[in-house]
This record gives sequence, C-alpha cells and structure tokens, in this order.
Amino acid sequence: MKPVSSFPWLGFLAALLSSGCQQVSAPPAAATVAPVPTATNPAPSPAPETAYVFGWGELPADTTRPRGGSSRGAPVTLAPAQTLPLPAVAAATTAFERDRAAILSLAGDYKVSFHFLEVLGFAPDHKPKAPYHSWATEHVRVIADTGRFISLQHTLVMFFKKEDGTISAPMLQKHWRQDWTYEPVELHTFRGDRTWARRTLDPAESRGAWSQSVWQVDDSPRYTALGRWTHDGNRTLWTGENSWRPLPRREHTVRNDYGVMEGAHRLVLTPTGWLHEQLNWKRVAGGGLPAAYVGEEWGLDRYDRITAPSLSAADEDWKKTGPYWAAVRRAWADVLAKYDRFALRTQVDGKRLFEEHFAYTEKLEDGQPYEPADGERHARETIARFLDVP
Repeated sequence: MKPVSSFPWLGFLAALLSSGCQQVSAPPAAATVAPVPTATNPAPSPAPETAYVFGWGELPADTTRPRGGSSRGAPVTLAPAQTLPLPAVAAATTAFERDRAAILSLAGDYKVSFHFLEVLGFAPDHKPKAPYHSWATEHVRVIADTGRFISLQHTLVMFFKKEDGTISAPMLQKHWRQDWTYEPVELHTFRGDRTWARRTLDPAESRGAWSQSVWQVDDSPRYTALGRWTHDGNRTLWTGENSWRPLPRREHTVRNDYGVMEGAHRLVLTPTGWLHEQLNWKRVAGGGLPAAYVGEEWGLDRYDRITAPSLSAADEDWKKTGPYWAAVRRAWADVLAKYDRFALRTQVDGKRLFEEHFAYTEKLEDGQPYEPADGERHARETIARFLDVP
C-alpha cells in the first residue's frame, strides 16, 4: 500500500475518475447575409460554448465541467440486476427483520459514483459552481451484527490503468464506516465548530426507528441521524431526519464560506445495489446564532454491484489491521459514554488524527505482528491527545 502521506486527501480520492460533461455549441442563427464589419459595426464575437445542466439549463461550458479525480481506473464488470424486493427482504416476517435484511444487503463489492451539484445560492452575486463527480471501487463488509446493532466498514480498493495500458496492483484505503442501531436511547450529534454533543431520545421518538451513525476514515465521529425504513411493494428505503455534518473533504479543501452541512438523507435499494440521496443546505452560522445559508446542494451516490475486478485484497488487509481498528472503536465508545460534549482538534504537533492512526496500521500492513496491549494503548492515547473537553 502506498504511504498515506504521499496521497492528497489521504490521497485516495485523487485516484477517482472524473467524467466530462458533453459540450454542445450554441444553435446556429437563421440563414442571413452577414453585414460587412466596419469600425462602427464590428464583427460579432463568437457565441460562447455552452452545455446543458439539469436544473440550470444552458451554462458556459467551462462552468459545467465537473471537478473531481482524474486518474483512470480499471474496467469493471457489473453484477446482474436483481428483482425487487430482494429475496431476504421479501422472506422476512416482521418489520424489524425486513429492516435488518435491508441493512445487511448494503454489504458487497461496488463501483461507487459520487455526484453533487449546487442548485441555488442565496447571495445576490451567486454564480453556478462546477458540479462534482468521481468514482471508486469499494468493498463493504459486516464487522458487527448483534441483532439490534449492525456495523458496516467501507474499504476503497482501486486498480489504476497505467500509461502502457497495464493494470496496477490493488491499492487500498480504509474508508468510512456506518453503524446502525435499532431504537437508540441517545445520539452524539454534530453541533458545528468540530464539536459533538449527546442527544437523549424519548422512547416514543425512537420506537421502530434506526439511527445511522457515520464515522470518518480514522473512526472519529462524523454525523448521526435517526430515521425509519419503509417497505412498500418493491420499494425499500430508509429516510433520515434533518441533521448537521462537518464539511466533506470535497468542500472544505476548496470552500471557506460556510461551516456546517445541514441536510436530510435517504437510502434506496435498487436492482443493481443502492442509492444514497442527499439534500444539503450549506449553513454558515450555528451554536445559537441566527441561521444563514450560502446555498443548496443535491447529491447522489450510486453503489452498483460488481463481479470484477476482485476486491478480495480488502480481506487480507483487514486481517492485518482490523484488530487495531477494533481497539480504536472501543476507545471511541468509551469517549462517547463518558462525555456529554467534546470537540476534536484539527492538528496536534503538526499532525492530523488520521495520520497518527494510519502510521500505526501501515506497520501492520508491512508485516509487523499486532500486539493487543500496545494497540489499545496507542489508540486511546492518540485519541486523548486530540480531544478537547469543556
């Protein structure tokens, strides 16, 4: 695996493929005899090249070209589409078991494509921003299932097409994690300014509901929301409540005009996998200050199952590093149990939290045996150094 420090954004999403928007020229004018240009009647400037963008119409082409990754990935083979509802969902005899079957179906090997478009702005001088698009191949595994709690770990496994046409060995990167809890009694929710706080739920509020908690690549908290699965014929989906999140990396590396992503989520099972829908409001103020927004964004993350290339390299990597990440999760569980409110420092001694954890797991990937006591110590001491507790 390539050293983490050599990648921008952990470096992995620099490897994702960016798609281009088709560009179309302005329609030709009606056939007329053009006037002879003179000093008082100069030749008209050529019409700017434009492209159609859903929701905006025709925009200048340089505005419509998506930003994102630029590397070329290996070809993928998509798995055959399935009939909905999925057999496991259809076979379940209770709503709880149908919910569990839906969550467990999220695991597998996928081609994932990320699509985001800012659809409006609130400033008088707002101009459309370039959309965002990238893709990756990703393995999603079940790392815990106790019945009322299911944990899914995502791992990026990418094969790159070299200049000579050959395909590279797989490059791996631990990605995000999603935890599902049935009828939770409390949540730790993001409150802005790198701060999370406990929210206690009324039993009636959480009855029949599942929370989805999303964790960063270093297993630090990102966001959590309460929602419900619904099963209506061949439609299976989870709809989450409105919640706050820190800025995603695709935004905080290029934007500094807002600090909170506020929005609602929906996960929908599809014949080829699942779709993660987002409706995001880009919010400036928080912490009791009046709300102020800079814009609204729509997001679609498509998870399409694949049969090739094989992403089995994620299994070998997890055998080596999984025990340490289990120690990190236990350390975070203790933090959440102990503190009602805490913040995370961006850097300590010039390093970010993920760099400290990834430096440790890189040694394990290189063959160093895992020592449980040392792993527990390193996980807890590292997290404690980054915690800021009132």
